Amino acid sequence: MSRVLVAYFSASGVTAGLAARLAKEIGADLFAIEPAEPYSEADLDWHNQNSRSSVEMKDTNSRPAISSKIADMGLYDVVFVGFPIWWYREPSIIDTFMESYDFSGKTVVPFATSGGSAMGSSESNMQNLAPDARVTGAKRLAANTDGQTLAAWAAEWL
Repeated sequence: MSRVLVAYFSASGVTAGLAARLAKEIGADLFAIEPAEPYSEADLDWHNQNSRSSVEMKDTNSRPAISSKIADMGLYDVVFVGFPIWWYREPSIIDTFMESYDFSGKTVVPFATSGGSAMGSSESNMQNLAPDARVTGAKRLAANTDGQTLAAWAAEWL
């Protein structure tokens, strides 16, 4: 049986709740991708072009530091990676996460929460950052998606 990880970044707690439900339903380990420098409310103001999140997302080379690491990524065969959609793609901290580990031979399944934006270029971006992985099945999920629905969706990769 595959060892499974659900890793997630959550700015407001919405993605955290969904990731926790997913991990519980599929019996996966759970890892929070937390920034070394936490985001303030002002940092997350996407209406302000000078806010930290806006500046990071304008620069495709931005790699915000992560506060902790997974001890042994080699334990996992399947990694679900969750995040809110920012500017029609994954937040830059997800790029940091993808570049921090060797995903060779692993299946990476992106999932996101959003008020209405689609996954955009997230799946292809993440595939480019982990070229020896199989990045597939990207899906935007409602924050209140129930556990049974999450388990049925995840079953394809388990």
